[in-house]
Amino acid sequence: MADNLQVALVAADRVVWSGEATMIVARTTDGEVGVLKNHAPLLSVLVPSAVEVQTVGGERWSAIINGGFLSVANNRVSILAEHAEMSHEVDLEKARQDLERAKQAGSASAESEEEIRLAEDRIRVAEGAR
Repeated sequence: MADNLQVALVAADRVVWSGEATMIVARTTDGEVGVLKNHAPLLSVLVPSAVEVQTVGGERWSAIINGGFLSVANNRVSILAEHAEMSHEVDLEKARQDLERAKQAGSASAESEEEIRLAEDRIRVAEGAR
C-alpha cells in the first residue's frame, strides 16, 4: 500500500471508483497535472474533462467529470465532482449528438468552447473503452 496512491473518485450521488493506483492525470484550471506517489500536497479546481487512472495492475481507464476538486495528501487522492461517469458508462451516440449541438451553437464564448471540449473528451473516453 505504501507504494501506491489510494484514490477515490466521488460524484454527488455515488462513489464512482475507489482503489489503488500508480498514477492519476487530471486537468485543472492551471493545466494538466500528473500525480504519482509522494506527490506534494495539492488542492486544485478541476475543469470539465477526462481523468485518467493507471491502476496497480497496469490497467488504464478514464472517467469524465463535469469539473470539481482534486485533493492530494499523504498518497491519498480525492477527486470530487458533481457528476462523473466511467468510460464504459458514456453513451457514445449521445456524446456525438452533444458535440454536434455544441459545434452548431458556435464557439463564440468560453462556455461553448468548454462544451465542445467536454463532448470531444466524452467521445474519446467512450471509444477507448470499447
